[in-house]
Amino acid sequence: MRIAIVTGGNRGVGKATALSLAERGTGIILTYNTHREEAEAVVAQIKSGGGKAVALPLDVARVDSFDAFAREVSVALEKEWNQKSFDYLVNNAGTAQRTLMKDLTEAQFDGLVDVHFKGVFFLTQKLIPLMADGGHVIFVSSALTRVTYPNGVAVYAAVKGAIEVLTRYVAAEYAGRKIRANCVAPGALDTDFGGGRTDAQREAIGEHTLLGRIGTAEDIGPVIASLLSEENGWVNAQRIEVSGGM
Repeated sequence: MRIAIVTGGNRGVGKATALSLAERGTGIILTYNTHREEAEAVVAQIKSGGGKAVALPLDVARVDSFDAFAREVSVALEKEWNQKSFDYLVNNAGTAQRTLMKDLTEAQFDGLVDVHFKGVFFLTQKLIPLMADGGHVIFVSSALTRVTYPNGVAVYAAVKGAIEVLTRYVAAEYAGRKIRANCVAPGALDTDFGGGRTDAQREAIGEHTLLGRIGTAEDIGPVIASLLSEENGWVNAQRIEVSGGM
């Protein structure tokens, strides 16, 4: 059985990804920072469908906790699957901060960098030694690296741009182990990320997409699951935008 680690798998894109992978027969280790009950509900849903899943706590901004988390992953792999390695890492967990550049504090800046770049870098570094050869790392970026709006997401978009560059270098540095790395860049989604959307926002966003609607987590999860499949095994070091044609 293939096994995937999905960070932030308790809700939104992470949940949709975990469920899509589980439907394809993949074992799931999902992480949550808060809302343990949501994570346990996702695990229960996967198990009710005949799959295997566990939930582990993780704050992706706490680099000093990653050694302990890697040990917890090893224990879970042995206990639940009798394996020493996993196959897929989906770096999904994140947070939003909509503040114009003129008002952004250093603490807010550091918080975004810690969650969306520093944490992602070092978590990937710590977990790849546990990944089987021929594995796959998925990074989650944003359509905001390509389109620009004056809506207070300058730093968020900038660190997502860094993630896109990191994707290519991970693919290059781990090519000897046949580990692939790709990046999925969602457009605007109707999730609770960053506090959710109003009806007016949904309508305005829909007007900026060729398909005339805002996206959902369920538009993204299956794309990630498909990228991780053998049928897409020749896709590597790429940025895949899923935005409805923004």
